[in-house]
Amino acid sequence: MALALGGPPVPFAGRKYPGSHEGEDLDCNCRPGEDAWWTQGAYFTCCPAHTPPACVPNQSCLAVRRVISVFVRNASRNKRSRRDPLTKEVDTLVQLVLQTYKLKKLVIKEDMLKIVNKKYKSRFHEILRRASFSTEVVFGIDLKEIDSVKPSYALVSKMDLPNNGRLSRGRGLPKTGLLMILLGMIFMKGNCASEEKTWEFLNKMRIFAGKRHFIFGEPRKLITQDFVKLKYLAYRQVPNSDPPSYEFLWGPRAHAETSKMKVLEFLAKINDTVPSALPSLYEEALRDEEERARATVPDRADPTAMASVVRAPVPGAAARPRPSEA
Repeated sequence: MALALGGPPVPFAGRKYPGSHEGEDLDCNCRPGEDAWWTQGAYFTCCPAHTPPACVPNQSCLAVRRVISVFVRNASRNKRSRRDPLTKEVDTLVQLVLQTYKLKKLVIKEDMLKIVNKKYKSRFHEILRRASFSTEVVFGIDLKEIDSVKPSYALVSKMDLPNNGRLSRGRGLPKTGLLMILLGMIFMKGNCASEEKTWEFLNKMRIFAGKRHFIFGEPRKLITQDFVKLKYLAYRQVPNSDPPSYEFLWGPRAHAETSKMKVLEFLAKINDTVPSALPSLYEEALRDEEERARATVPDRADPTAMASVVRAPVPGAAARPRPSEA
């Protein structure tokens, strides 16, 4: 297996196009016939009667487009940047990281240096940065340094999927990255995403229902059965829909193992920005953090809790007679 790896895409400043630079439509809220403008690092949507200065910036569209672009660049079998001499080195390093993760071992810097071409060793930190970015975006695995004396790294999954994210024993690659992206997409869609919009989003990432993906296997089964059975996603019929239509939400296990803020931080990193750059999502994530904090603090004014403390038995008390019984 070969992955074409790279960093975040560079904005196409001042370029007008309907759809992405690869001929695919952007996942935004534009109506049919509208134009998409990418200028000064921001994405705008506008009706045909507007000129670019009159457009209104849509940061969520920008975030979605970059997620798609970065994922496609980092999860491809084909080498997109043959002029970049580091692509092969990054690819090789990612393979080592995945193999080490499968064995549940630490990644040792010395071992990584051994597989990097000697003429690129001086650029090892850049290679490691790009490899780390790719493993996080595509596979949902963080590379965290735990020993700076004898440099070594722990591999930490963003979610607790079975078998190190592979779901089933044996061969396969971690699916955590796709799950994180799906959770982010659902969050950006107002915490509920229709099945139709979800597959439109995945198709732009070159993930198609019924077509086996070299990392994720059969996507429809993975998303509508495996993730749902594990309670990371909820998949339900839209009430009163005729003909029946379906939608995705976060499942209870997703709420337990991650948070809106963590997912937003993941999306922000893909977008090479900070969570507060997406203000509406950031405010919602902050409210979610506050609610979680309140839920973990015991209510000291709860009379039931106080009563349970007062009535708790004291060891040995039953053996001591009361003064009137002495």
